[in-house]
Amino acid sequence: MDSGGAERDPGVRVPLALKILIAGGFGAGKTTFVGSVSEIRPLQTEEVLTATDGADDTSGVEDKATTTVVMDFGRITITEDLLVYLFGTPGQERFRFLWDELADGALGAVVLADTRRLADCFPSVDYFERRGTPFVVAVNCFDEEMRHGVDAVRRALDLDPHVPVVLCDARDRQSARAVLIELVEYVAARQTPANAF
Repeated sequence: MDSGGAERDPGVRVPLALKILIAGGFGAGKTTFVGSVSEIRPLQTEEVLTATDGADDTSGVEDKATTTVVMDFGRITITEDLLVYLFGTPGQERFRFLWDELADGALGAVVLADTRRLADCFPSVDYFERRGTPFVVAVNCFDEEMRHGVDAVRRALDLDPHVPVVLCDARDRQSARAVLIELVEYVAARQTPANAF
């Protein structure tokens, strides 16, 4: 007798999906990062910047014309049984109310740091530390320019010694993938008891 519910074919495998957040300050390169590594055309919620009314501080990123107002979304297929979903968070304080929804169920996060505006990634670091969400900091080197070294960024952000800090170019697919691999390895190492071997 049909109970009215859809029956699932036991031969159909449902892939495992991992969720990773891409966070950081305004203009740090989150949309670019998701777009460079996603295998699908990313969903972007970009709107025209409202700098003229004082809502957006564009110092250091004067050429920026748009901003993410909800999220960016991309996907990477690792195998037919394993997918990675990328969610780019909005970088401005007025949209931070969305972070809880985006962060729910996340494996971990990448915090993009723009050394031109390093203080802008403090809210992301604080947020993930409070939630206990594993994260790595990826210093986005715009035009191959690095104003501060990895150790200087670690000290400036007052990161715990175990939090990875890596260099990247958010525009480069291989560089973005390397950051995601670093995050997954970091999460796996945190899950493995030290005396497991």
